[in-house]
Amino acid sequence: MRSLIVFFITFASIIGGMVLGMVLRAVLPDHHLSNDSKDVIKLGTGMLATLAALVLGLLIASAKGNFDTMNNGLVQAGSKIVLLDRIMAHYGPETKEMRDMLRQGVASTVDIIWANERAEYIDAKAFHSRAGFETLQDKLRQLSPQNNAQRWLHSQALQVSGEIAAVRWFLTEQKGHSALPMPLIVLLVSWLVLIFFIFGLLSPRNETAIVVLLVCALSVAASLYMLLELDNPFGGLITVSADPLTNALKYLGQ
Repeated sequence: MRSLIVFFITFASIIGGMVLGMVLRAVLPDHHLSNDSKDVIKLGTGMLATLAALVLGLLIASAKGNFDTMNNGLVQAGSKIVLLDRIMAHYGPETKEMRDMLRQGVASTVDIIWANERAEYIDAKAFHSRAGFETLQDKLRQLSPQNNAQRWLHSQALQVSGEIAAVRWFLTEQKGHSALPMPLIVLLVSWLVLIFFIFGLLSPRNETAIVVLLVCALSVAASLYMLLELDNPFGGLITVSADPLTNALKYLGQ
């Protein structure tokens, strides 16, 4: 929703600036648009376009970095979840309940975040709260190893479960954090409006020029829309893949 609002505001503002430029062109005295004046205007427009390109590149890098962080975090979580399950499997039958909890928790997490029904992985006991994994950790700590092998596996299970919890909370914090400062987006849109105002001021009022400017305005607004979608990895058109967790589900409980 936020990305759509920014898209429409940006597109409308750019079109408004372009139209204002065309209207102003019709009422300005000719000497204001002499060749010397046009050269100065073009130099100023070039400077603004360069600044806008730099800011847009910075925003894209920030959004892509945020997206990659979330994706890499899911890959790490998926691999560590499988490792934890295998460690518990080698520990012995005492961990069967905990392995079931782990599998159910991952399945319900996938279902909640990506809103896909995966009936083959979900049962009525699946935990949906953040306290679910902490319950699993509590049960792990309550285990009583009987030999050296179990003591080593127990320590490994506690270590890996702690790493999974750390990744999980990191992703939780990142999910609510935007990598795109709104003042910077507002500044970028202001520059774009000014650039298109100058385009309207210098361009002839014919169908070809108007269509080209409209297409350019739509493209610029669409780039901001996709940028904001990239900044929201768990919703919208561009989302992180659930494959790391769904692939992990294939190995859990075996």
